[in-house]
Amino acid sequence: MRTPVTQTDSLFQNFFTFLCNAGNILVYPQDGSHWINMKILLEELHARGHSISVIRGSSSWYIPEKSPLYTSITFYSFLFQVHREWLSLLAFLKLTNKFMSFVSVGHTLWCDAASRIMENPKLIKNLIESQYDVVLTDPGIGPGVVLAKYLKLPLVLNVRWITSGEGHFVLAPSPLSYIPVIPGPGLTDKMDFIQRIQNIFFYSIILFQQKFVVGPIYDAMCDKYIEGGCNIVSLLQDADIWLFRSDFVFEFPRPTMPNVVYIGGFQCKPAQPLPADLEEFVQSAGEHGVIIMTLGTLVNNFPEEVVEDIASVFAKMPQKVKYSLEFFFASFWTVKKLIIPYKAQNLSYLAQFTFPIIFPQNITIFI
Repeated sequence: MRTPVTQTDSLFQNFFTFLCNAGNILVYPQDGSHWINMKILLEELHARGHSISVIRGSSSWYIPEKSPLYTSITFYSFLFQVHREWLSLLAFLKLTNKFMSFVSVGHTLWCDAASRIMENPKLIKNLIESQYDVVLTDPGIGPGVVLAKYLKLPLVLNVRWITSGEGHFVLAPSPLSYIPVIPGPGLTDKMDFIQRIQNIFFYSIILFQQKFVVGPIYDAMCDKYIEGGCNIVSLLQDADIWLFRSDFVFEFPRPTMPNVVYIGGFQCKPAQPLPADLEEFVQSAGEHGVIIMTLGTLVNNFPEEVVEDIASVFAKMPQKVKYSLEFFFASFWTVKKLIIPYKAQNLSYLAQFTFPIIFPQNITIFI
């Protein structure tokens, strides 16, 4: 009887078979929820005996400095202070010009952080002497891509989104009459004339962002550190392997390239029942149910005034008094603010982007 091959097994057989012996891998990840995807790959690589080094900022949200999976290369980062300053400006993201400014600031900060690495002779010497076999990076930010070129190492991308838009559009021919630029706005591979105009409009925004907002930041970085210059799009196109976080179960028909490995669903695992004490808490809510609020990456860095505003809204809900509606938050210190009758530390896993547990039917609202 043939043993079933899991998608993760197939993935690593496809793109790491050339590493017959344990490889030495340099990882330049993107922080936040992107790290959850990257960590799954690192767990598999570690299980197969590869040596892994992870470049991380000192103010990283998700990427711990100490881990059994990898060795950390930590550089000083002031991203936390900047993100906190920008948090009060999130309302402006509704306006395109403010959003573009926000994007520009973000990529500038990441490039500045990478510049500190490349201008540190001791660190660069250590990276070269470590004799890495490959760089694995998330191209949602570009410094890892530039660093791979600087170190003259093969490049593997853990990708869906790149510095500007969706990855397919720089990788393969993508006719706008048949391929939606952005998943979600109701466009399909069968668009009428108005929908095609709408799709072209979305694409023009991405092109503008690439040419005038993001592109110049990386062009300057390439001119400074890469002999002969380059641009971020050409570096992405030169990547050796694209591990694409999608699958044609979800995609409309489109051209692709032979160095693309579709890994959509690689995060999936069998769901587990709730822990006994949490199950008891959920069932105690009765017929009125439970509200879950999980905010992902930024929840642990929320300014206190934002937490107070959220708490005040929930405090005004009539169900809380009239129906004794129970609710809880993902962040342990937010839970303390709301005086929830449940051990806060046991809710830490809810801060993750995904969690493999089965919730009962009396979850009334998921925020």
